[in-house]
Amino acid sequence: MHDETIPEGPAGDLLRALPPGRVLTDPDATGRYAHDHAEWAPYGTPLAVVRARTAEEVRRTVAVCREHGVPVVTRGAGTGLSGGANAVDGCVVLSTEAMTAIKELDPVERLAVVEPGVVNETLRAACAERGLWYPPDPASAPWSTIGGNVATNAGGLCCVKYGVTRDYVLGLEFVTARGDLVRVGRRTAKGVAGYDLTSLLVGSEGTLGVITEVTVRLRPARQPEHTVAGYFSSVVDAGRAVAAVAAAGLTPSALELVDRHCLKAVDEWKRMGLSTEAEVVLLGRTDAPGAAGDLEAEEMRRCFEAGGATYAVRSTDQREADALFEARRLAYPALERLGPVLTEDICVPKAAVPEMLGRIDAIAERHDTLIANIAHAGDGNLHPLLITPPGDEAARRRAQAAFHEIIAEALELGGTVTGEHGVGLLKRDGLSAEVGPEVLDLNRAIKDALDPEHLFNPGKVVAYAAG
Repeated sequence: MHDETIPEGPAGDLLRALPPGRVLTDPDATGRYAHDHAEWAPYGTPLAVVRARTAEEVRRTVAVCREHGVPVVTRGAGTGLSGGANAVDGCVVLSTEAMTAIKELDPVERLAVVEPGVVNETLRAACAERGLWYPPDPASAPWSTIGGNVATNAGGLCCVKYGVTRDYVLGLEFVTARGDLVRVGRRTAKGVAGYDLTSLLVGSEGTLGVITEVTVRLRPARQPEHTVAGYFSSVVDAGRAVAAVAAAGLTPSALELVDRHCLKAVDEWKRMGLSTEAEVVLLGRTDAPGAAGDLEAEEMRRCFEAGGATYAVRSTDQREADALFEARRLAYPALERLGPVLTEDICVPKAAVPEMLGRIDAIAERHDTLIANIAHAGDGNLHPLLITPPGDEAARRRAQAAFHEIIAEALELGGTVTGEHGVGLLKRDGLSAEVGPEVLDLNRAIKDALDPEHLFNPGKVVAYAAG
């Protein structure tokens, strides 16, 4: 029977197609889903928000949106930093946050099958209970979801040694722009049947399909880590230590840079008793087993000293070492408390880390902008954080100019505009500058082939000429 209380049009069709409680249309409710954490990235007003719980509900949502020509913007936890999940006017935001099942954890095949709304840290904890480990660990691991991690090909603290999300995704289930529910990839250790559509979807930021299930490879639980901490009087000296570690042939299990601004912000927020005696702290870890771990930790300490550390030591206090790494994870939300934070995500060759850090310092001075620094320094992935006073329009303009200059300098040094946060809206011009028109056309051709009506996340990653 026709329900007279349900409106006509796409919102009404969604309400009819989906179970009660799945569709939000009230602006007060939908507004919370309109954007991610990317500062100053534009966003529109969604027509509705769908909080799907099953792959079939995702498929129905896409089918309704396709019928009405309504864009679909997929959203996980909304922790993104590039505007990749920002709504466009009149779209349906399709949230996968309620799809939280860990469907399978196989210790023999060392794989897990999960829904996209599973939080990264939840999966890692479940694996640990079975003596297994899922390595990708972005700083947002306590909040970000596996679906979002796949969408941006997230990295994290461990990726210097163990790789990024793409290295662990074996297979995907997703809904296509035609409204089909399909599977790509495999569960076997090997497999080269056809084009690698799984890897194509990883890092595509919701522009090619809506992921409804992810199969990931796992590793055995690893050895306890040795931690080395070094204090430096400048980011350039810390960068030299990073280059020295690489030149020595070491592959740390983590090598993270945190400056005094970040430590101070975390300590003022969490009262962790962190020292801010140094301008920059470099945190290294090795999980090499037995005597090899001792030797690698000592060699890393010597590299820190060779780079100019004023103090370098192997930690003997596990709680203190863990607190320093926890401070690294908390740096971004701590700095957000001070004012708007525009976050960079450049990656440069390891040998270029000292030079790039020096250029960032010069850019900060040139644009009169406070730039705090955190970094996955071991693989050259730098996250300068540009902080502005609330409501200061002139400071915002200076920060945005500095943001674009940092991108240009990274490209000049042979780097990339994004290591793990994605292109989204903020890095589209940077992507064009990095890959050039011919490769950009190849990206557009892929988008046109898989999503000819530009249903999925329009305007993100690859820009199209007006008209």
